[in-house]
Amino acid sequence: MEPFKPGATRGVLEATANAIAHGEPAALALVLETSGSTYVHAGALALFGSEGRQVGWLSGGCLEPEIALRAAEAVRTQAIQWLEIDTRNDEDLLSGSAVGCRGRLRIALVPLAELAPWPALITAWRSRQGPLEFTLDPGGVFVGSVGSQQGEHRFEATPVPWPDVPPAWTLSIARPPSVLLLGAGPETELLLPMLRLLGFTTTLVERRPRWQSAAAAADVALAQLPAQVLPAAEGQFDAALVMHHHFELDREALAALAEGSIRFIGLLGPVRRREDLFRVLSAPVRDALLPRLHSPVGLALGGTGPEAIALSIAAQLQNHLHGGRA
Repeated sequence: MEPFKPGATRGVLEATANAIAHGEPAALALVLETSGSTYVHAGALALFGSEGRQVGWLSGGCLEPEIALRAAEAVRTQAIQWLEIDTRNDEDLLSGSAVGCRGRLRIALVPLAELAPWPALITAWRSRQGPLEFTLDPGGVFVGSVGSQQGEHRFEATPVPWPDVPPAWTLSIARPPSVLLLGAGPETELLLPMLRLLGFTTTLVERRPRWQSAAAAADVALAQLPAQVLPAAEGQFDAALVMHHHFELDREALAALAEGSIRFIGLLGPVRRREDLFRVLSAPVRDALLPRLHSPVGLALGGTGPEAIALSIAAQLQNHLHGGRA
């Protein structure tokens, strides 16, 4: 099975861990199966907490009120509730009561209060120790694992109300994509939160005091040289961005990246700047960089200024790391 690729999934998983840590009455809505045209696919998640708090979406908003009611029932009874929402009926469409999508969702509503192993699994997943894998059987046995870590819990469960129930549902959420930013500038404080919302983890390498304020928006901030971070971090990052707005620091970063194998290297700045940098880099360094280099980094969306640049970079990373075609 291809793992479900996280986008906003990161925010949902972190919210579930926080809910457990703070004792908030909440339920995890877990999509087990889909068919037809649906807003999400199997493996999608949403949190339904106290006082109407919701993190994540399983539809464009039309199905959430019904899901919230069943989530509240799961919290009240501390038992897994099962919910099937089927919007494929032609009668609903003709009568004007259809919600839009023509598909079916089968959902488990899992109360979080007693799921003690879950926060440790989320921490391991966020640190990219492996995909988050879990199985849930109709009897209420929930097993989750990330790498070598595993947790199991047996819930009370209401009978599954639909036919053709499998022995268990097995789902996998791919580890979050990770981006290394070498250097900060006006775009960074806009780009980092955007990447977080899209589900990326971020590491900022920046030692200049002027740009230390940007570090607060990164998951990890390192006041080091690129050569001190690479290649010791080999295999940790899916993409790297070189964006110092400083010629010598960018040259230093590109030389360090040439020794590694990060498959996407984005260089901020116009083509002329890349050509100038390549004139002072050795031939072996240029040859190592060229197959992986995206310069200028960012999709050509139009607009000027740091906001437009941050959006264009985030769009290209989303497209590249989630298998799109620009």
